[in-house]
Amino acid sequence: MGPPTRPLVVVKLGGSVITRKKEVERLRPKVLERLAHELARPSAARLVVLHGAGSFGHPGAHRFGLARSPAAGDSADRRARGAAIVASEVRRLHVLVLRALVHAGLTAVSVPAATHARNRAGQLASFDEVPFSDALTRGLVPVSFGDVVPDDDWGSSILSADTIATVLAARLHPQRVVFVSDVVGILEGPLGRKRSVVAEVTEATIAALRPTAGAGDVTGGIRGKAEAMRAIARAGTDAGLISGLTDGALERAIRGEAVYGSWAHAGAR
Repeated sequence: MGPPTRPLVVVKLGGSVITRKKEVERLRPKVLERLAHELARPSAARLVVLHGAGSFGHPGAHRFGLARSPAAGDSADRRARGAAIVASEVRRLHVLVLRALVHAGLTAVSVPAATHARNRAGQLASFDEVPFSDALTRGLVPVSFGDVVPDDDWGSSILSADTIATVLAARLHPQRVVFVSDVVGILEGPLGRKRSVVAEVTEATIAALRPTAGAGDVTGGIRGKAEAMRAIARAGTDAGLISGLTDGALERAIRGEAVYGSWAHAGAR
C-alpha cells in the first residue's frame, strides 16, 4: 500500500487582483509576485492554478462580442479576428503569470484551455481534464486561464477560468477551490452604505445578487462567481472567495485553514 495521496487545491487568481482592470494590459507585478510566493511555500497540498484575463482580455472580448451570440451583420471574419486578438492578449498575461510562478519555485506548466475544450452557443460542451491529471501525476503544477475556445455554433466564444474551476472540481475532486479576488468576499446590503461580507454562500445569496456586476466583465461578475461556488459545493468540494490583497490569506487557505471571506460549503444549502 503506497503513501496517501496529498490533497489537491485548485486556486483561481482573479484578473481583478493580478491586473488593473480599468487600465489596458496593466499588471499588478508586486501583488502577482507575492501571491506566487504564497503558492510556492511548503504545503501538504498539490496545486492546480488558474487565472483570469483581467485588463488583458476583457476589453477585447467585450469589443468583439465574444461572450454573446454573433450580432446581426457581424461577420464570421470579424469574430475570428477578434478571437485571435483576444487569445494573443490573454497569452501575454499567461506568460507573465507562468514566469512569476516558476521564479517563486513552482514547477508550473501551461495547460491552455483552447486545446482541450469546446463551447456550444457560449456554454461548455466538452472538456478534457486529462492534461491536468497527467501534469499532477508527474509532479507538475498545471496552470490554465480564461480563454477563447472553439464554439460549435458561434465559431469562438469565451470559456472563463471560473467554469474551468467548476468542471475540475467535479472531475478531480479537490479538497477545496479558492477564488482570489481584490475584494474580501461577496458583499450584501444596500449600495452607498456599509456592507457586510456574506460568510456562507447559498442559493438565496445568488438570488439576491444582480445579474451582472459591471460593464467590461464578460464572465458573469460576482453573481457568476457565486454560481460557480455553489456548483462546486454541490459537487462535494468547499469553495471560497478571499482577498488576494491580504498578506498570507492565500497561503492559509491552501493549508486548509479558515480564512475570512465568502464560502460555499459542500453539503450546505
